Amino acid sequence: MIIGSKVKFRDKRLSDARNDYKWQTNPELVRLDATPLLTTSYPKYLLDYTTVLRYPASIRHTFAIETLDGKHIGNCVYYNINKTQNEAELGIMIGDRDYWDKGYGTDAVISLVNHIFLETNFKRIYLKTLDWNQRAQKCFKKCGFTPCGHLVRDGYNFVLMELHHKQWEESQKSKVKYGD
Repeated sequence: MIIGSKVKFRDKRLSDARNDYKWQTNPELVRLDATPLLTTSYPKYLLDYTTVLRYPASIRHTFAIETLDGKHIGNCVYYNINKTQNEAELGIMIGDRDYWDKGYGTDAVISLVNHIFLETNFKRIYLKTLDWNQRAQKCFKKCGFTPCGHLVRDGYNFVLMELHHKQWEESQKSKVKYGD
């Protein structure tokens, strides 16, 4: 289990389906994620959800984000794993609005980045976020990501950001050195 200062991660489970469905059918949340609004019925969604849990993809690691007392508040993932390039893409969503702007997203990103760099040989983690989503960009910069380009896909404009293992190592050394 991955544990941060405010959140912990665990494997996804069937009991997460209700929240995930609610979040994927919320217009505000899907707008932030640049995905289409889910229109399938809950029974059909549940069937597909069960299949994904039973047969997970090897190029994707998805986790539920919980508060330290066990409340499911969102999800995070690293995916598009490229073992030749030693890199992966990171994604996060805090679906429960009660936990926005309180440091839960930042703690989740930092915790996942630490896990990835400590447990894999990845040299780079990258992500994309909508160009107008200043709150997300601020969070990612706080976690050490730096802008590295732009992407237009499906009518959306994204800022690309990345964090290299060497940058992360240096930030870890300074935290130990200065007691952050």
